[in-house]
Amino acid sequence: MAKRKRIKTGLPPGTLVFTGKQHVKEPNVILLQYHDGEALEQQQKDKLIVPKEGPYSNWYDVRGLHNAELIRQFGELYSIHPLVLEDILNTQQRPKIEEYDNGIFITAQALTVEEKGVELETEQIAIFFGNNFLISFQEKEDDNFLDVRNRLLTASSKLRRKSPDYLAYSLLDNVVDGYYPVLDHLEEQIEELERTILTSPEHDTKSRIHHLKRQLLTLRKGIVPLRDAVARFSRSDSPLIKDDTLVFVRDLSDHTMQIIDTIETYRDLVNGLYELLQSEVSYRTNNVIKVLTIMSTIFIPLTFLAGVYGMNFDYMPELRWKYGYFMVLGVMFLTFILLIGYFRRKKWF
Repeated sequence: MAKRKRIKTGLPPGTLVFTGKQHVKEPNVILLQYHDGEALEQQQKDKLIVPKEGPYSNWYDVRGLHNAELIRQFGELYSIHPLVLEDILNTQQRPKIEEYDNGIFITAQALTVEEKGVELETEQIAIFFGNNFLISFQEKEDDNFLDVRNRLLTASSKLRRKSPDYLAYSLLDNVVDGYYPVLDHLEEQIEELERTILTSPEHDTKSRIHHLKRQLLTLRKGIVPLRDAVARFSRSDSPLIKDDTLVFVRDLSDHTMQIIDTIETYRDLVNGLYELLQSEVSYRTNNVIKVLTIMSTIFIPLTFLAGVYGMNFDYMPELRWKYGYFMVLGVMFLTFILLIGYFRRKKWF
């Protein structure tokens, strides 16, 4: 990725260079035109679709960003500022919102959990909307906005009666809703790690905790700037944003705050897991040392007795006594019993 970003070094602002990873062979362009009584959908591969004339609001959904020429054509069709087009192709953008005379530009990070449930996958979402049009850009072929599209194709949908600013809110709300399954996944990982630590810590437990902390950091890097962008969206006085839409955007802002609070809680829990692991390892080590110490304490007097009667002196009366061997064994056994009783009384085991 660093090599791709260095391609732009020295180029003038507004130069269209794709800096991400190509996820699709050909960009897929979907045009959905709608008004209160009708919704029309068209689809083309790697080609700009000319919208049908009429009282429609136009929603272009572009999946795949590596074709800079296609992005430039959208810029010409809707007079999009070159810096916006540059940011669309730069997939490492921080979530933000920018207002222009003819439109509003928003970027966000969509997060999903990969199939194996180990890594978090990020995808930049870019949205530009103005009077009677909205263009959304997705990096990957998977449709993040399928639910919104299905709602728009439903005859009774509120989306059909709203302007593109409400559609932009709906797309952002869909992105934010995608954070909740990720949070649920992380919560399951935290609970599983806690059970593992309390029962039998494994060799990779520490690395799993570290990996979980990195996932939470990725999540936080996506949602914190998005919170700021949504808050600015909710306070916008742009004529492109209707007052009745701002009510919904403020609710979306509350959702982002809730997610951030949950992330902070999870970060504290993960830090607590690391402390719990250290404590559990110390506790188990202390138990092992305690057992070894008790065993050593028991065998020290027994070893002493065995050492005394193992000395090679000529005159040791007990050596010629008929019951000397059994007496020494009895003393050893009695010593063992007394020590065990003493340890039991002290509750050392």
